[in-house]
Amino acid sequence: MNVDPHNQKKKVGHRSPTSRRLFNTYWLKLWNGSPPGAVLLSFAAVTGLLMAIPIVYVVWESLFAGADRWLRLLDTRIPQLLWNTLSLTVMVTLFAVAIGVSLAWLVNRTSLPGRKMWQWLLALPLVIPPYVGAVTYIIIFGPRGWLWRYWKQEEWLQQRFGDYPIDVYTFAGIFFVLTMFTYPYVYLIAGASLRKMNRNFEEVARAQGMTTGQVFWRVNLPFLRPAIGAGAILVALYVLSDFGAIAMMRYTTFTAAIYYQMGSYDNVSATVLSVVLILLTLIILWIEARTRKKQKYYQTTNSYHEPEILSLGKWKWPAFFFVAGVFTISVLLPVIVLVYWTVIGVGGGVLDAKFWGYAWNSLKVSGLAALFCMLLALPVVYLRSRYPSKVSHFIEKLSYAGYALPGVIVALGIIYLFNQYIPVLYNTFYLIAIAFVVRFLPQAMQSTDASLSLISPRIDEAARSLGQPPWKVMFTVIIPSILPGVLAGGALVFVSSIKELPATLLLRPPGFDTLAVRIWVETSEATYYTAAPAALLIVLVSALPLRYLLKKY
Repeated sequence: MNVDPHNQKKKVGHRSPTSRRLFNTYWLKLWNGSPPGAVLLSFAAVTGLLMAIPIVYVVWESLFAGADRWLRLLDTRIPQLLWNTLSLTVMVTLFAVAIGVSLAWLVNRTSLPGRKMWQWLLALPLVIPPYVGAVTYIIIFGPRGWLWRYWKQEEWLQQRFGDYPIDVYTFAGIFFVLTMFTYPYVYLIAGASLRKMNRNFEEVARAQGMTTGQVFWRVNLPFLRPAIGAGAILVALYVLSDFGAIAMMRYTTFTAAIYYQMGSYDNVSATVLSVVLILLTLIILWIEARTRKKQKYYQTTNSYHEPEILSLGKWKWPAFFFVAGVFTISVLLPVIVLVYWTVIGVGGGVLDAKFWGYAWNSLKVSGLAALFCMLLALPVVYLRSRYPSKVSHFIEKLSYAGYALPGVIVALGIIYLFNQYIPVLYNTFYLIAIAFVVRFLPQAMQSTDASLSLISPRIDEAARSLGQPPWKVMFTVIIPSILPGVLAGGALVFVSSIKELPATLLLRPPGFDTLAVRIWVETSEATYYTAAPAALLIVLVSALPLRYLLKKY
């Protein structure tokens, strides 16, 4: 059959404009008639894809682990790891919620002595990494710790109670440490909700004869449920992802098991365990999302009145000692221990050139990560805010991929990716910074989005009406207006990065140690006077964004 090439060319040329018109129509509809520029969309899309690649790669590798390896791990390791991880997550979350809500209620709604002072003091555990808290409690209560030495010196204690009764290397030990250093997530968010609660609803309930307790359970608690859910999900995700405190307290969860598998060069088993942990994380996020849909409560009245401060009466001093006790356990004791050993370390010449080299390494990778997070967050947030569509929301979700997952899984994906495809960067400190970007980019995005939401879209429209492309509008008009929020997000990323331990341990090149790594190494060797100065410096640096957090909440 002979085909006229000119006729064929005409038919193809005839179809092309029609297809192009259909595509343009669909593209305009997808973006609600206002599509973004190619430059802005490209930057945002590339950012989202890069954030998701390490996780996708880990899942992909696990699919080729083989049925035998999956079955062996399912029969041996995974059931025990599931029990250890889920039991710890559930217990820490429950007690953190109970402590956080109790403290928020006492500080914000009662006549607690010094309530204004306690409002920020009780948030201080946020600046102490749990693995630092674990170190301090090992020093106090551990074998050959301060309390152990006192016990051995006092014969009457041994005669009456026998051998030293405290074993920190148990479920109770790690449960106690994680609870004490994660309750502020619930405390801050619940406190914010309590301060915004309208007193009118409580007055109506009291007019119907309800007691203070009934008002709390039937009126206050329903309004608090979304805040409690938000705090609980933060606590649960942190417990799932924690490695430092868990490893120091010699408890084994999925994160610790993945790290140890990497240490024994069994990367395939590590990917299998990582997939199970990813599934656990997704299940928790799904449960939280389903629960949140069923717990929407709105204050519809326009006549807002500040909440009433309730008199504690005879419960004033018991409440005060409860609050002071939590503060002492979670802040005062750890700081005292760190200062004590830091003084000894400084006297022993710990603050030498090596120490400041570790500090510089921490500042270098954390600063690099903060800079890149600020730059990468802008196009993603601007696209989602100014050009809402399924595409922009999908790109935003991709950018959150690393935030809900442990640093050890992110590091695992980065190792596979760069070892096989980009070996020029393998075994360099740049991989640590990249891991921090994947883990903490959403922190910069959240802060940037909060500032951008205060800028009217009409400013963008006015600039675009003058012929400016979207990417240029973002850099010349929007960024100067939201710069404080962008810098605040960068500060949050910096502080989170300087505390990150598992990703740094797995990705650091030979001879490249950070403050977090030195705490891990020196604590493992029980040389606390060399670990304390690094831990205290991390705490002091981490305190910088606390004022921002308190303003936000």
